[in-house]
Amino acid sequence: MAIERIVDTSTHADDNEEQEIEVTLRPQRFSDYVGQERLKKNLKLAIDAAKKRDEPVDHVLLYGPPGLGKTTMATVIANEMGSNIRVTAGPAIERAGDLASILTNLADGDILFIDEIHRLSRSVEEVLYSAMEDYKLDIVIGKGPAARSVRLDLPKFTVIGATTRAGALAAPLRDRFGITHRLEFYSAPEIELIIKRAARLLSSDIEPDAAAMLAGRARLTPRIANRLLKRVRDYADVNGDGIIDTVIATRALQLLEVDELGLDPADRRLLASMIEHYGHDPVGLTTIAALTGDETSTIEDFHEPYLLQMGLLERTPRGRKVTAKGAKHIGTQPGR
Repeated sequence: MAIERIVDTSTHADDNEEQEIEVTLRPQRFSDYVGQERLKKNLKLAIDAAKKRDEPVDHVLLYGPPGLGKTTMATVIANEMGSNIRVTAGPAIERAGDLASILTNLADGDILFIDEIHRLSRSVEEVLYSAMEDYKLDIVIGKGPAARSVRLDLPKFTVIGATTRAGALAAPLRDRFGITHRLEFYSAPEIELIIKRAARLLSSDIEPDAAAMLAGRARLTPRIANRLLKRVRDYADVNGDGIIDTVIATRALQLLEVDELGLDPADRRLLASMIEHYGHDPVGLTTIAALTGDETSTIEDFHEPYLLQMGLLERTPRGRKVTAKGAKHIGTQPGR
C-alpha cells in the first residue's frame, strides 16, 4: 500500500474534506494571486485585449510541476473574462463523442479547462484540432457505406489546457495554443505570503516566524504550503491554544517528518539509497526506481523537480547523481 506523503504535490482526498474552505483558499482574481508575476502580466494583457475586441481570449496552455496553481489560474482567467468555465480532465474524455457532447453544450465566450491534457487519446485530439482552430465539429453519422461526415458550427470558446508534461503533447495540438506559459516554482517570500493569506482565511493565528518556517519547508509549492498549514493548525488546536508559533510549528513538523528543506522520508530514502549503492556515480532512472520501489513516473514527477530545484540532485547524460549538497543534507558523504 502506498504511503500518503504530506509533501506530495498531487491532490489528496483530505484536500477536499472542507470543500467550502478549500474554495476560499483559491485566489479568484489576479489581485489575489501571489507570485507568477511574468505570467500574470502576459495573461492580463491578452485578457484586456480580448475584452476590448469583445472576443474570447486565445487558447492557453499552462504547464509545469504539479501544485503550482494551473487550475487556479484557469479559474482566475475565467473570472477576469467574466466567462463560465467547464472543468474536465484528459482521462475523463474517453471517446470523441464525449468531447463532442461537451463542446456542443458550450456557449459563446465559455472556457473549457482540460487538466492533464497530455492524456487525451489520439482520436479525441483529432476532434479538438478543428474545434480549436475553426470552431467546427466534424462528426461521422452512421456506419459502413452509409456513413457520412457532418460539420457543425461551434460557439467561440477558449480551451485552457494544463499539463505537467508539455513534451508529451502532440505537436499539432500544442501548436493550436496561442498562449503557452510555464508556471515556475515560487520564492520563499511568496510562499510566506500565501501561508499568511490562507491562515487569515482559515481564521487561524500564525506568528511571522512560524509562517517563515512553514514557507521554508513547503517545497516552493502553494498546494504543499496550504496542506502543511492545515496540519500544523490541527496540531495547534489539539496541543495548544490554537496559535501557531515556532514551538508548535517545530513539533508539528517533527511529527510529520518534514525537515528544514521540505524533504520527507521518501525523499531522504531516495538520496540515501543512491549514495549507499553508487556513491557519487550517475544512476539510471530505472535503477533508482528499483532501489526505492517507486515507479519511474513517480520519481520524475514528484521527487525530481524539487530535488533538482534545490540542487540536491543532478541530471547528467549518464543518469542522475546526488550532489555534494544533497549528500551533506542527509548526513553522508559520497563514497566514490
